[in-house]
Amino acid sequence: MSEQNSQKIILVHGGGHGAWCWYKVLAMLRSQGYSVTAVDLAACGSDPRRMPEDVSTFDEYAQPLMDLMASVAEGEKVVLVGHSFGGLSLAKAMDAFPEKIAVAVFVTAIMPDTIHSPSYILDQHCVQLPEKYAKIETKSMVIPGRSEPFIFSTLQPTLLASYLYQNCSFEDLTLAEIMVRPASIFREDLNNKGAFSEERYGSVDKVFIICGEDAMLTADFQHWMIQNNPVKEVVEIKEADHMAMLSKPKELCQCLTTIVSNYAK
Repeated sequence: MSEQNSQKIILVHGGGHGAWCWYKVLAMLRSQGYSVTAVDLAACGSDPRRMPEDVSTFDEYAQPLMDLMASVAEGEKVVLVGHSFGGLSLAKAMDAFPEKIAVAVFVTAIMPDTIHSPSYILDQHCVQLPEKYAKIETKSMVIPGRSEPFIFSTLQPTLLASYLYQNCSFEDLTLAEIMVRPASIFREDLNNKGAFSEERYGSVDKVFIICGEDAMLTADFQHWMIQNNPVKEVVEIKEADHMAMLSKPKELCQCLTTIVSNYAK
């Protein structure tokens, strides 16, 4: 195994999903000799906790990634890859462990800046593309000690098919319908947090992979995020929908291996 291929890669899923959604890319990268981990965030994938009974804050949600980053040896650097809402967990890890990250890759992911609160990008998405939320059925639950009800949702099959998986196989859409779990964007939590720091989060090299046919985080919105917070490099997979790891796994894998070779020295 070459030194390049020994580079550790950590894959972070989006809202409601889990490590399972990376199965194609995970297999491809491992077959090429890369050391790859796909993490289940709290109350996601095979994690036994439930939302909101066991997980009702963003810090609780992102803790599995933080624990994984804490376990990375001193002097070692990993490649962090985040998808969709996973971009905010990526940012939290970048702010906490900048010295342990060779490059952070945002795959059509929410990418915060160093000026506004972490919820700003989510708020802007709601403002710029309000129609994307019409099919999302939300629920609320009163949590002791919280000033506002906890809002969460389950991504319904019609939304999955229309906005996230429209270029995916019927088999992968069916897998999602079975595996997707309740999700939250933790708006109250994120709105009350300070901006990620320029000195830590801002110091990590960032690459953004645009998914050209994403119907949820549209290409225009992805470009807006990049303009709002410029990155080191922009790559595009033109025919990828929101779930690029399932609709265009070979192309995404090729992007990731190129990024690793360029940034993970």
